[in-house]
Amino acid sequence: MSASQNSCETHKTSIDCSTNGGIAQENSDGADEQSLSVSRLLLARKKKIVLHIDLNNTILVSDAVTKQGTVAALEYFLSTVTWGRMSKGKWEWMCESPSLLPPCKDAVSYYSQFGRVVGFTTVGPGRRFRKVLEEHLNLLRWPSDLPAHKELSVKGEDGKLYHWILPSFFHLLQDLASQGIEFSIFFRTFGTDLPRLLKVVRQVLEHGTHPLFSVLPELKLSVDTTPGQIRCNTKGVILIHGDLRISTQDGERNLYRFLSSSQGLGGFQDQFNWWAQNTYSIMGGKPMWIDPFDSTIQHIFIDDNIRQNNDDTIVHPKVFLDPESSETRTASTSELYDLCLIQTDLLRAISEPSYFTERILICMENYEKNLRQQL
Repeated sequence: MSASQNSCETHKTSIDCSTNGGIAQENSDGADEQSLSVSRLLLARKKKIVLHIDLNNTILVSDAVTKQGTVAALEYFLSTVTWGRMSKGKWEWMCESPSLLPPCKDAVSYYSQFGRVVGFTTVGPGRRFRKVLEEHLNLLRWPSDLPAHKELSVKGEDGKLYHWILPSFFHLLQDLASQGIEFSIFFRTFGTDLPRLLKVVRQVLEHGTHPLFSVLPELKLSVDTTPGQIRCNTKGVILIHGDLRISTQDGERNLYRFLSSSQGLGGFQDQFNWWAQNTYSIMGGKPMWIDPFDSTIQHIFIDDNIRQNNDDTIVHPKVFLDPESSETRTASTSELYDLCLIQTDLLRAISEPSYFTERILICMENYEKNLRQQL
């Protein structure tokens, strides 16, 4: 689905690869901004979107499982979006700045080649990207004129205060509501931050505890603070939430209907071990159900580990074969990129308040074009 793709594959459900939704080319046709805004507003009122949002390095710049603070988490992200190759036994850089997509076919990310490197931009070979790190850490700083907040601000390894939850996430909630878009959100993570996140978000949305977003309670968004689980095995998938159990053995359409009918915000912990057992490939990823014939619901997954390489990606898209069918097929990441899958550009999510909103609107436009192809 990316504009970087040079060719498209024909699929059973005719999900259209020709829509131009690439990262660097979202407005490359020079369309008038005012006309684009009007068309987006009209589009927004046609359907509900269900967002599946990762936590670490998507809306949180930290990781409780790996015990990475803000600085280390941002350094790790930089190692996944900077590219090179081994040449005569030595690492050769092939980029001057970070990018989600490799500059050419034989380029690999530094992380893919060497794994996690402590001090990647300080004592490591990523020193050329140190300025990028410092610029975005400055943008992440908790406002100096505000006192520390026990939940919303966090002290980094350098002793400075940073936002725990990216402000662009709260901007997203405001933007969607102001544009009249019906939506619900599921946080989807392998990590352990989910219970805390749900409680903090509930405080912000119900009691206005964020000093920069005190008007959010006016949106009347509910938050379910009970985390659910999504578990996978060779027999299928089971969704667990409190006393509720829904299994794909009873038909995959049941899970799609449950997730599509959601209201407000909630969350599920996905199964890291299943992803690892499947060698971190698409088949072990976080499951997501998509009905390409449904004009009323669009599911969109946002995660920094979504990649256009089915051997190294974190979401397992399961696309229904026919309207009302319970049978699905696994769709490739490239087919759904910027349609139902958004690879988080953490640097832009930090620097651009409307980053998530813009990416979602691009997906909505591409989805609408795809629906027209089905008619």
